[in-house]
Amino acid sequence: MTYLLRVLDDELDALFPQLAAISLDGPKGVGKTATAARRCLGLFQLDSAARRETLLADPELILRSPSPVLIDEWQLVPEVWDVVRRQVDRDPTPGQFLLTGSATVRPGSAAHSGAGRIVRLRMRPMTVAERGGVEPTVSLRALLGGKRPPVAGDSAFTLEDYVEEILASGFPGIRGLGDRARRAQLDGYLRSVVDRDVPDQGLAVRRPEALLAWLRAYAGATATTASYARILDAATPGDSDKPAKTTAIAYRDVLAQLWLLDPVPGWAPTRNVLTRLQQAPKHHLADPALAARLVGASHDSLMAGDGTTLGPQDGTMLGHLFESLAALSVRVPAQAAEATVGHLRTGNGDHEVDLVVVRDDGKVVAIEVKLAATVNDRDVRHLRWLADTLGDDLLDAIVLTTGPTAYRRRDGIAVVPLALLGS
Repeated sequence: MTYLLRVLDDELDALFPQLAAISLDGPKGVGKTATAARRCLGLFQLDSAARRETLLADPELILRSPSPVLIDEWQLVPEVWDVVRRQVDRDPTPGQFLLTGSATVRPGSAAHSGAGRIVRLRMRPMTVAERGGVEPTVSLRALLGGKRPPVAGDSAFTLEDYVEEILASGFPGIRGLGDRARRAQLDGYLRSVVDRDVPDQGLAVRRPEALLAWLRAYAGATATTASYARILDAATPGDSDKPAKTTAIAYRDVLAQLWLLDPVPGWAPTRNVLTRLQQAPKHHLADPALAARLVGASHDSLMAGDGTTLGPQDGTMLGHLFESLAALSVRVPAQAAEATVGHLRTGNGDHEVDLVVVRDDGKVVAIEVKLAATVNDRDVRHLRWLADTLGDDLLDAIVLTTGPTAYRRRDGIAVVPLALLGS
């Protein structure tokens, strides 16, 4: 399989020559091993029982391997984390260790946090730009620069192409498969999470189907701020034997530990220029393809506008899945630009901005996501309100669309086809 460069490659190129140890965190299948292995000479794959047994007996074996060393699925032998940490304390020479993990360490592990010694980077599924269909022409980093750069470029992507990208998955090993095989692989991925990965994290699942039903309900709440109580109710309609609220919270927490949930938090401005903001997260799974598979969405059903979501936000299932694809395609370059991503919703719901990309100094780029090829004044009313509210703290405002051309409106708001947004 041909390796497609990721935005994270640029981050590693900048950081690994200056840092002794970096950990890549993300769900299984996201491409962590392939990306890290390109930079390493020594390799310890801890999903191998034999390799685990060896390192459990002698964790310091990693210090006798050619450097740089890749420790894959390190969380399966947490002791190696402490070996790396102590080695970095002794010798901070850059470029020694890359670690990958598809789960956080189980509660009760003795592993040290690694703060100050091991830098952690999140690896997400491939963005639309990383998948190679269209060459991006609009840089999120440039938009964060605050100079409102020119916006231009043409995309051949149609609505059907975006539907295909939602269903195709951003997991490298899945997206190249045919439709039938891809669906089977996604089903197997989800089943493995429920039957094996969750129990491996220490949560005994008495009824696996109840967990799968909760996941389906969560997928149905994609890109909404639906309460967890409502998600639980949707998972158990008419069921008098509902899981306890504490059980549902345990589901949420362990799926987050597996990097399967990737909610966008509510944005809280640092300068207190906005009040009465709702802080509930917008729900997203790691990959929109997982959400689509869980709710049974197909190319035809999405194109027909079938499916409704939970939560206060309006729209079709396709609209919410497109927003999830956009959120993924924004969060990856935002991380590379050292920015964070939230969303804005006022307490009474009269104003909402889908994505707010925040620099360290609190200044922001505001993004609306619109499942349409054209943009009118009504579509930008929340961006205009935010511009009036924030003043100079708003660096730029854009609308991500399914349209063919990137341009700036007369009011300065940028209109950008999602396929043209890059790092």
